Amino acid sequence: MWRKASAAALLALAVGYFYHSSPDLPEQILQYISLPNFQSSSQSHNSLEQVISAAWENLITLPTRQWSKVAVGVNACVDVVVSGVGLLQALAVDPGTGLDHEVLHSKEDLKEAFIHYMGRGAAAERFFSDKEVFQRIARAAAEYPGAKLYVGGNAALIGQKLATYPDLMVLLCGPVGPKLHEMLDEQIVVPPDSLQETDEFHLILEYKAGEQWGSTRAPQANRFIFSHDVSNGEMSSLETFVASLEDFQPDLVVLSGLHMMEGQGRQLWEERLKEAVSAISDIRKDIPIHLELASMTDKDYMNSIMQEVLPIVSSIGLNEQELLFLSQAGGGPHADLAAWKGIPDVARVSDILLWILEQHGRSDPSSEAELTRIHFHTLAYHILATVDGYWGNQASAVMAGARVASSQACGLESVDVSKVELKAPLEFHSSHSEPREKLSLNPAEPAAVWRRGNVTFHLTPVLVCKQPLRTVGLGDAISAEGLVYSELKTQQPF
Repeated sequence: MWRKASAAALLALAVGYFYHSSPDLPEQILQYISLPNFQSSSQSHNSLEQVISAAWENLITLPTRQWSKVAVGVNACVDVVVSGVGLLQALAVDPGTGLDHEVLHSKEDLKEAFIHYMGRGAAAERFFSDKEVFQRIARAAAEYPGAKLYVGGNAALIGQKLATYPDLMVLLCGPVGPKLHEMLDEQIVVPPDSLQETDEFHLILEYKAGEQWGSTRAPQANRFIFSHDVSNGEMSSLETFVASLEDFQPDLVVLSGLHMMEGQGRQLWEERLKEAVSAISDIRKDIPIHLELASMTDKDYMNSIMQEVLPIVSSIGLNEQELLFLSQAGGGPHADLAAWKGIPDVARVSDILLWILEQHGRSDPSSEAELTRIHFHTLAYHILATVDGYWGNQASAVMAGARVASSQACGLESVDVSKVELKAPLEFHSSHSEPREKLSLNPAEPAAVWRRGNVTFHLTPVLVCKQPLRTVGLGDAISAEGLVYSELKTQQPF
């Protein structure tokens, strides 16, 4: 034992000596040394991005039992994607100070809300109340040089992503006009009652990281979305959607579009939300329902969704703004936080996710709530929080969601490590308060796991695209991919 220790010490001194005279020599020496302490780490040859990307490819596997039919509804539209600063300049609007507006009534409101979110590098979505003014802006956007038309609406985008899996049959229900129908994947089935004569258009004003307008500079790339969309705003396709499930017989339902009702005014959303809850409750209990949330500003409306809708769905998908707003609306953990500063703190995110599953989910086995899964995504990392006993393959699911975020943001089919960077923390805590566990992320196995009570958390980093080509629909692609790789562990009725 003593001789081995002495030999190791002498060898270390020798390597140190040679290093000063020839820095490349130790690598050559270490390749031939069999002692574990002197073995060269593969990570010294590869960047962390390379290690994580390679680990994703090795570790991500599809579940044993996969979905065969998925029904998706109910918001669908045509997205007109255009430079935000360019369009506002074309509309002869001068730069100024930012100011948030829950509903946009004029070009001035649009400019102020756009600047407000551009300065924060944050995504937002608003309803534009004046139909005629909106149509004039929409025409200017469609004619703006470089404007692009895409499939839009959370449901349609999730449907498009799911349709990339050839063995998966997808039903899409929503207001589908002729242009949208033409752009949809041919694998997607649209019920005749969902077809309408005109398309709903949404305007997506994009900005790049570092882009400046007046005194406002964007800290990161993102987008501001607005529309005058009554069909989606009233969720007019919801009843058609639920009625179509009997014939289609899906084994998973994905629902989105609740956020669109917010701009219609309190009287409408109060009444329509009750009808929505009734319609959702008519879906067979053995079919899991995933709800995709989106940007909202009315705390009363968000609180109503939290109290009435979350307990009757099985899974939700949301980003950091929606997560914090949920907590603010319901008086949850860290509700006094006005906004996230930089990368959202994992400990605080973990606290809010646990609170949602405890207050509105089935973390307590005696609870009658159905919610057992939350897929959280932010720019730098993703977390899947699941109640134990209901979902399987969640490490693969969270990594698959992050992988698609990394590739799709760069406009690629797969991750190009030269075009992405790691921004996620490598060390973090499981909770912001005691007792809390200090955790670290192993790039070679990039799915950190921890438990709090009977809730399991899976975290994976995102390899953030340095120069994203398109940010719209990333959350929908993330949630869709996460669902494809998820498996319902038990056949307990939801």
